[in-house]
Amino acid sequence: MSCNDGSASTAEEGVYELVDPAILEHGIAIVGMACRTPGAQNIDQFWQLLREGSHAIRFFSDEELLAAGEKQELLQNPRYVRANGVLEGVELFDAAFFGYSPKEAAITDPQHRLFLECAYEALEHAGYDSERYNGLIGVYASTSISSYLITHLLPHQEKLAQTGYFSVLQGNDKDYLTTRVSYKLNLRGPSYLIQSACSSSLVAVHVASQALLDHECDIALAGGISIQVPQEQGYLYQEEGVLSADGYCRAFDAKATGTVKGNGVGVVVLKRASDALQDGDIIHAIIRGSAVNNDGAFKVGFTAPSVEGQAAVIASALAVAEVDADTVTYMETHGTGTAIGDPIEIEALNRVYREYSEEKGICAIGSVKSNIGHLDTASGIIGLLKVVLSLKHRQIPPSLHFEHPNPQIDFENSPFYVNTSLADWKSPKAPRRAGVSSFGIGGTNAHILLEEAPPVASQRSSLPYHLLVFSARTATALEKTTEQFIAWCQQPQELPIADMAYTLQVGRREFSYRRVLVASDPLDAAQALAKREPSRVLTMYQDGRKRPIAFLYPGSGSQYLHMGADLYRTLPVFRDAMNQCVDILKPLSGIDFLSIVYPSPEQQASQLQQTLYSLPALFMVEYALTQTWLSWGIAPSALIGHSLGEYVAACVSGVFSLEEALRLVWLRAQLLDRLPGGEMLSVSLSAEEVAEFLDMHVSLAAINGPSSCVLSGTREAIAQLVALLDEEEVDYLRIPVDVAGHSPHVEEILDAFRDGVKQCELHAPQVPFISNVTGTWITEEEATDPEYWVRHLRHTVQFSAGIRELLKDPFLLLLEVGPGNTLSIHAKLQAAPERFAAIIPSMRHGLEKQTDVYMLLQALGKLWLAGAAIDLAQVYHPEKRRRVPLPTYPFERQRYWIDPPERGFSPALASQQSNEVQEYAAPLTTYERPALTSLYKPPSNEIEQNICDIWQHLLEVKQIGIHDNFFELGGNSLLATQVVTRLRELFSVELPLRSVFETLTIAKLAELVEEKMIESLESLPEDDLSEETIQGLFS
Repeated sequence: MSCNDGSASTAEEGVYELVDPAILEHGIAIVGMACRTPGAQNIDQFWQLLREGSHAIRFFSDEELLAAGEKQELLQNPRYVRANGVLEGVELFDAAFFGYSPKEAAITDPQHRLFLECAYEALEHAGYDSERYNGLIGVYASTSISSYLITHLLPHQEKLAQTGYFSVLQGNDKDYLTTRVSYKLNLRGPSYLIQSACSSSLVAVHVASQALLDHECDIALAGGISIQVPQEQGYLYQEEGVLSADGYCRAFDAKATGTVKGNGVGVVVLKRASDALQDGDIIHAIIRGSAVNNDGAFKVGFTAPSVEGQAAVIASALAVAEVDADTVTYMETHGTGTAIGDPIEIEALNRVYREYSEEKGICAIGSVKSNIGHLDTASGIIGLLKVVLSLKHRQIPPSLHFEHPNPQIDFENSPFYVNTSLADWKSPKAPRRAGVSSFGIGGTNAHILLEEAPPVASQRSSLPYHLLVFSARTATALEKTTEQFIAWCQQPQELPIADMAYTLQVGRREFSYRRVLVASDPLDAAQALAKREPSRVLTMYQDGRKRPIAFLYPGSGSQYLHMGADLYRTLPVFRDAMNQCVDILKPLSGIDFLSIVYPSPEQQASQLQQTLYSLPALFMVEYALTQTWLSWGIAPSALIGHSLGEYVAACVSGVFSLEEALRLVWLRAQLLDRLPGGEMLSVSLSAEEVAEFLDMHVSLAAINGPSSCVLSGTREAIAQLVALLDEEEVDYLRIPVDVAGHSPHVEEILDAFRDGVKQCELHAPQVPFISNVTGTWITEEEATDPEYWVRHLRHTVQFSAGIRELLKDPFLLLLEVGPGNTLSIHAKLQAAPERFAAIIPSMRHGLEKQTDVYMLLQALGKLWLAGAAIDLAQVYHPEKRRRVPLPTYPFERQRYWIDPPERGFSPALASQQSNEVQEYAAPLTTYERPALTSLYKPPSNEIEQNICDIWQHLLEVKQIGIHDNFFELGGNSLLATQVVTRLRELFSVELPLRSVFETLTIAKLAELVEEKMIESLESLPEDDLSEETIQGLFS
């Protein structure tokens, strides 16, 4: 046989032998990251900022500061420093993506909003879709106090009263930061806030790591955020205070006077290292160990740092990590640049590290605060991210503004030195290792030991082509997703396209706007996507419904030499099923059917055109293709076969076992082979039109469509028929068979076939299928009656009627499971044009040049586009593919922001405004209608209009349609309560809260309101039913 098995190498050999056992036992893998900092909107930009040594602190003009609300007299103070680390775009948010109404988004602290976006990005960066992940995902995070609540919301008492104070509290209080993420992303692991001032986010990483080791969750999100608004604001410098005199953080320098404020967010995705290695995750770094403690009272004051406390936590982390200090070659310090803090931090490090080594200048140190300022609760996670990126790129970025050491720090006799330029990270003694410190006011100290990720090679894929799937919530986001991926592929790539395809398939949420491409490599993908090649780049909108599938099995005439050869070489499931059929047929026939389908060059190639060989060969290929589809989670809800194809349908449905199906197919092939030679002809005529050509030598074998029939007869009769058809200019096609099937010519073999069927054990169908004999659904009685299968051999194939029956279900997808596209063409001839995309062949025609793998993957993509339920995680089975970092979702961020009032705010004024507030205050702003799954339809009556007004007021959305979903617009249970209250006041009807959840749309809710109003009328005494009463109820 000419086809080799083509199997790729199995799991990565020797991976675990290369990994330190301590890592497998208690190591934590960082598998995903996301951040936004001053000067950087993502992880890649952050690394670029670091390696270039950029200073991202912004210095403001007087005009900017005055516009932000600073007072003129403050600007004239010589101690006023006009600097801050500004995070761009804090007023922006993709509310619709996360199911927020515009109103809810506007009253939500930007810290909550941006942390939610970064949590989603980090999971995507790790290659995980939380909706499809079966394990527990925990959230551990920290945030600063909500300055947005204080400066922007509290002055608007009328807004707060109209919204409801509890709603405002949920969007701004620290307590709800992590639980909101868990709710919005459907995360079911532990979820709680961790607050220890500046060290909060690094403590969160420690707590998350412990939770993973204790198996409280399987994935953990850990991080922190700090955004203080307005950002265009400086500060007053105080001698020996925390903040710098000039807006520069000069950590460890003689000129250091403190740090500078900054705003930002960082999130990491953590897994147990053993799980990450097993699951094929890309590991960015390993947490070898971590520790947290508190200074206690052994220091000069509550806010002061402690040498003893810091030294103890560093020593504890080293002990947990089980590494020697002299193997740590970089230290990301707390590094605030204060006169007291810097010397204490170095003294604590010296105490610990001098116990291991007397060497000097062996460990570089730095502080990210010199680049972007002090990010308060988020400072620890940002320092951690800096180290992870440094480990990945094997470079140490410069720590800025260091010239001469603080005179209280003796670096010359210390293991440490300040790294002031971009340096290649060399570590001759051990894998690259680094420490990260974060110390909080109040004395809670955290220290984490990191190690570079162990080397793990990607496995070669056996597939020559790969299915890339893209989806987005809106059409414009889909285009942005496509452009991002094009740009990604055009960069120098070390990632295999198989891993990229796998990550897109399993690590991205599935949205309604969809696009697919089958490509061979990243450059091929980029070129096809850039051109939007219509034959390759397929795009469709899918409404969210999982659509059922019918499998269509072709019959004789569709076979060709080497059909499915690519699939046999590359797909283990297909190969195993083919081999299984061969093993069953060989004892029955004495023939190696694999060599019939895939002959070597020296073998005869014409055997496959003989019925004796073609019928078993076709069955084998169609059965193997079915097993492939089933392995990908694509299970049919209906089946139809054409002639021989019905045997495959019956086998898949459970009427025959595989063994008995093959025995019957072989019997049928043998019996037909005994008959005198005949021919079959496909003609472009209706059943009525072919009647004039029928006689005792020519029969109607199949009705395939309104103008497509198959005629069967002796060779002489068919030759005469061809001459007639030529005269009348009727299109026809010879079918490559050598018998006159489904005609009186087969009657001499019916008794023998009947005897064969009677020896089979027939079962009721488990999957419904269409009968070729009747053109409608087969009954249990028919399927289990041997006489039915005799009629099936002899009678006309009613395929056209069967297709009409299937097309009655408007949502049914039709998938041709066998060689060629003949059945798909017949189905499209009877379907409306809008259903053409739902009729899909999955194997190439014998004359097509494209490969079987390409065709199959494109068919898979078309099914996914149309909404079929698919287990994409199985496409590469049993290969061990990896989840790799790819561009994340392009949020369509809009401004959701309540500006502070121009006049000053005071509690007394707030109390006065609160007393004056109207019950339903007008909204401060309204927002455009978001992209929804429903088309806009305006209210058609007064009740619908009134409900529409209520929704628009509460949700602050313009142009709400009567079929728009309340919760898709961003509604929630609190707003639903207000809807019910307003309806009660407006229409004098009592509605339960669940009515909003059950009706969902204005149209349905209006029908319910009208029913309640009619019930109210019917309950009134007849004397009270005056015209005024009725008009009052409905006005």
